[in-house]
Order: sequence, then C-alpha cells, then structure tokens
Amino acid sequence: MKFSAIVEIMPHKELLDPQGKAVLNGLQKMNYSQIQNVRIGKRIELSIDAENEAAAMQIAKESCEKLLVNKIMVQYSGKLTAVEGSIIYSSNPHRQFGRYDVSCY
Repeated sequence: MKFSAIVEIMPHKELLDPQGKAVLNGLQKMNYSQIQNVRIGKRIELSIDAENEAAAMQIAKESCEKLLVNKIMVQYSGKLTAVEGSIIYSSNPHRQFGRYDVSCY
C-alpha cells in the first residue's frame, strides 16, 4: 500500500526563532501591528510504500527520529494517510505521530 506522511516541524517555544523575528519586524514595518508573534517551521511530505498502516507509521517515525528532526532544537507532529490512486483518505483522521503541541499552530 502507498501512504503519505506529512511532518510539521517547529522550533521549541523556549528557543529563539531568528527567522520568525525578522519576519515579524518586516510585517510590523508594513503596518501589520496586529501580528504579535511569528514562528517559522518546516513541512516535509513523505511518500511511503509499506505493507500496512502500522509499518508505514513505523517508517515515518523512524525517519523523523533518525534524520529529519533534531529533537534538541525542534518538536514535530505528523499525519499519516493511505493513498489510493490520486485519492487520499484516512481511516482515522486523528491518527498522528510525534509530539504534538496544539498551541504552536
């Protein structure tokens, strides 16, 4: 089966985000004073060919833990969906992996 994993990576709240600060300064200079904070992150899309959902989930988690994510600097969350042809569906839309902090998004 084919699966799609979306991984969202954000810097830890405790760490400075120089890119976010630069964007915030630019926005405020453009008179967007309503915006109080900006955090810049990454989105990674993985196409996974696996026997089942559990195997795909394991591949996605291991990929994040071993290469994609520096756990000292960032936190991540992800969503895994099965892909059938060009239609993406999820048997469980809340099926996620990684550490998820809803206040980041």
